[in-house]
Amino acid sequence: MSAPTTSPLTATQLVDEYFIENRNRLLELAAFLDRIDRADARISASDFRMQVFQEGIAALTGAAPNRLTHIQMLLSDPTTEPLPALDRKGAVGAFDRSKQGGRS
Repeated sequence: MSAPTTSPLTATQLVDEYFIENRNRLLELAAFLDRIDRADARISASDFRMQVFQEGIAALTGAAPNRLTHIQMLLSDPTTEPLPALDRKGAVGAFDRSKQGGRS
């Protein structure tokens, strides 16, 4: 893996350029979580997608390097064997680690 490159923009320039759009994303995430809580807060503990979502949020709040890579791996299917047949019609957006092989 190559060494990380630095941004051509300074940190201040990055904040000036991208703060508003990421502020909006943060508000959308908060609204999504509030809607889930109002509908049924227990879903966060029982739905594998919400469990991965919560792990992703925890990764964002930490100071660990490579947050993007970590979150991508949380959401990705690590299996390498092809499925014998299509397992569902639509993507679910996260890997279900609780099922055998992680696929539903």
